[in-house]
Amino acid sequence: MLTHLIAAAGVLGLLTVMPGPDMALVTRRTLAAGPRDALRTVGGIATGLLIWGALTVAGLAAVLASSPAAYLVVKLLGAGYLVFLGAQALWQNRRAAPAPTDTETHPAAGGPWRTGLVSNALNPKIAVFYTGLLPTLAPPQLPAAGAMTLLVLLHATLTLVWLGSYVLLLSKAGRFLAKPRIRRVLGRTTGVALIGFGLVVATAAG
Repeated sequence: MLTHLIAAAGVLGLLTVMPGPDMALVTRRTLAAGPRDALRTVGGIATGLLIWGALTVAGLAAVLASSPAAYLVVKLLGAGYLVFLGAQALWQNRRAAPAPTDTETHPAAGGPWRTGLVSNALNPKIAVFYTGLLPTLAPPQLPAAGAMTLLVLLHATLTLVWLGSYVLLLSKAGRFLAKPRIRRVLGRTTGVALIGFGLVVATAAG
């Protein structure tokens, strides 16, 4: 089981650090309102992940337990989504990545926590990710619902740690982290890794 959890943490970690709407939103909040405001936004983002996770756990376990065909479908969907994200990262980083702008976030009324929550609640890619990829990473020694709950909590924790650390670093070294070369290198590295993980998931026995 430990091997499965380490592999799952690797995949979830790569997806967590991959630049995207969440990082753009947190970057804007940090630079515009300071780290305290941005950390509240991170809390809202993590809450959105937990909501998506609860909805997934409530309906997915029974389907996977009763249908090997359904398990194969979601495994291939998850693998394809990983490859898509990796290819997208490589394509977007073929040249210097643009600096985040307000148009890269999902505007929401209210405070920073609500902004982070709505940003993730309106992101359908999370639903595809949780229903297509997480079941393939679940330790087979655990019941399906328990394994999915564990992975959702792991993903939310990694998100809190990564984005929280990013906020603190950005507040002290914003100019360095905003350099196009830094964003480009990070995007290319995660792109190649995500494609590799996608191929592993697609060919894994299940």
